[in-house]
Amino acid sequence: MKVIIGADHAGFEYKNILIQSMKEAGYTVLDIGSITLDPSDDYPDRAVDAANALRNGQGERAILICGSAVGISIAVNKFKGIRAGICHDTYSAHQGVEHDNMNVLCMGQRVIGIELAKEIAFAFLKANFSKAPRHLRRLKKIATIEGETMKETAP
Repeated sequence: MKVIIGADHAGFEYKNILIQSMKEAGYTVLDIGSITLDPSDDYPDRAVDAANALRNGQGERAILICGSAVGISIAVNKFKGIRAGICHDTYSAHQGVEHDNMNVLCMGQRVIGIELAKEIAFAFLKANFSKAPRHLRRLKKIATIEGETMKETAP
C-alpha cells in the first residue's frame, strides 16, 4: 500500500518517525512535507497537498499530523471524497476504516506519545472497509451531503 503522509511544524517530528516505521513495515510512503521544520508552516497547506494526492491516485490512504489533529482534520474534510477522522486510540483507527471507509487519519503530536501514534497508524493501515450494507447506506448519505452519487460497491 502507498501511504501519503504530511505534517505541519507541530507534527514534523512524528511524521519523520512514522515514515521510517512504515518503510520498515514494507509500506511505500509519499512524504508531502513539511520537508524542513518551519514554524511558519500551516496545516491547511498539508491538508490541500494530501487531499490532492489522494484524489489523484498517488496513494491509497493518508496520515496527517498537526499539534492537536483538529485543524488539519477540519481542513482536509473540506474536499469531496475525503473521509478523515481524528484518532487517538487504535479502536477508532481501525473502526473508522471498517465502518466509515476513512481514508485519512489525523493525529495530534501534542496529544499522544509516539509509540501510541505508531500503533494507531498501523491499525488504520491494516484495516479494511467491510462493505456491509448498513455501511454502504451511510456512505451514500455522506456522498449526498457532498453533492455526489455513490455506487453500491463504495470505493
